[in-house]
Amino acid sequence: MENLTIVDHPLLRRDVTILRRRDTSHGLFRKTLSDAAAILAYESMRDLRLRSFPIETPLERTTGYEVADEVIVVPILRAGLGMVDGFIRFLPTARIGHLGMYRDKQTHRPVDYYSNVPGGLETARVFVVDPMLATGGSAVGAVRHLKERGARRFTFVCLVAAPEGVRALTEAHPEVAVFTAALDRELDDHAYIRPGLGDAGDRIFGTSE
Repeated sequence: MENLTIVDHPLLRRDVTILRRRDTSHGLFRKTLSDAAAILAYESMRDLRLRSFPIETPLERTTGYEVADEVIVVPILRAGLGMVDGFIRFLPTARIGHLGMYRDKQTHRPVDYYSNVPGGLETARVFVVDPMLATGGSAVGAVRHLKERGARRFTFVCLVAAPEGVRALTEAHPEVAVFTAALDRELDDHAYIRPGLGDAGDRIFGTSE
């Protein structure tokens, strides 16, 4: 898994623990996911290109820097929405696309139902975000969809990944870097990540029964 980066940070380990706990309220889950996404965003954006320019400090002239890359964040709906604020916390100028996919309960394969992405994908750094990388079907489909729209430079960022999902994504799109906070043990017979954290979308929006 050469393209996989597991971000190891004490605050991220703490946040993942909060998110795993079954008794975490949806309000705390939502806030903690945003905080964890910010740490993942910080690490996954380390290789953004910079542009230098002269500035004046109160004392003298020096060199300043700004991000030269156009950044587009594309959450996979609906759970991916919970990670967007973590990214724009550091880069409020980032543009945001949306891809709607759901997993068929019988086949466990992704089904597309919505797409709205900005123009300029050809030259942008595209960060596809989803809390869970389980079977990898949605991630593979999202990257394929964006490639068809012209995108070329990708990073996939998730909170928790299963080995099966990482393999599926990197085999289908070997150029895509994957950042996660935790690589869990396996998928169960229902394609849920174990130990995982349950259905992230339900827990973000308070729709679990």
